[in-house]
Amino acid sequence: MLFIVILSNRRPADEIEAHQDGHRDWLIANTRAGRIAVAGPLEPRTGGLIMAHCTDRAELDLMMAEDPFVVHRLVEVQVLCVAAALRHDAFPARWATEAKSVPQN
Repeated sequence: MLFIVILSNRRPADEIEAHQDGHRDWLIANTRAGRIAVAGPLEPRTGGLIMAHCTDRAELDLMMAEDPFVVHRLVEVQVLCVAAALRHDAFPARWATEAKSVPQN
């Protein structure tokens, strides 16, 4: 299942920055594990966005519970489940198995 996770900052920037390295390490580990497809800060800098692929919501919740930003209650987490209907041909099929592939022109 595909999920969009929106992290909204709840604490001042200096408190968030103090845990940035741990958050980055967590992102890298989960990207290497194939659970995070895309992640990055929002503009303006009010939080971040993660596109995740997990078996189900329970797996996503376990992953998110290990994020230092979540552990230290620095962010509010909003989760949206995406029922992918279309995907660009270059987007990995395993992350959107139900989506119809649309080739580039």
